[in-house]
Amino acid sequence: MYRKNGDAESFRFAEPPLLVSRQSGSASRKTDGVILRSAEPGDETAIAEVHVLAWQATYRGMIPDAHLDGLSVPKRRDIWRELIVELEPPVHGAFVALDGSRLVGFAHFCPSRDRDADPDVGEITAIYVHPDLWGKGIGRRLMRRAVDSLEEAGLSTATLWVLDVNARARKFYEQAGWMTDGATKEDQRDGFTLHEVRYATGLRAQ
Repeated sequence: MYRKNGDAESFRFAEPPLLVSRQSGSASRKTDGVILRSAEPGDETAIAEVHVLAWQATYRGMIPDAHLDGLSVPKRRDIWRELIVELEPPVHGAFVALDGSRLVGFAHFCPSRDRDADPDVGEITAIYVHPDLWGKGIGRRLMRRAVDSLEEAGLSTATLWVLDVNARARKFYEQAGWMTDGATKEDQRDGFTLHEVRYATGLRAQ
């Protein structure tokens, strides 16, 4: 399913992380009260809620308000319900962040969906945290777990796409060692155009 992108908002634009210490595996981990674990059936509604709230907070001023205000939790819930049962870790997976029983963030990754990608390239397709918990390092940890999993799968490179006007995200990626690789794309939708640039980072295969 990761190569099907009929709903382009579903997996796009990672929340800007800073990379932290390398760890691997899929067991739950807990730091400062927040646990990371693999996504599982039953998480889809909470993931969809975070997805919509984070999009609306992150891209306000970059994407027309009418589009952001029309984002649908039920639509994303249905996409995530199908996606979760089709995950194939370590190369295709999703992690969620839990603050107690509350799901507050998620990351999704898979083999690259780009036509020019080699077979050993993975892609971070989405990483979002509930706006109430921005700045607490949850996005950094989710990104690190996704990168670790792609390394565990033996891939050599990870990529991600980001809006060209998202200066905050681009600065974070660059500080963490990600670099633009020259690829760009345009996505036409609802009367406006999204301009994106691709970032890449090398992986250490395990």
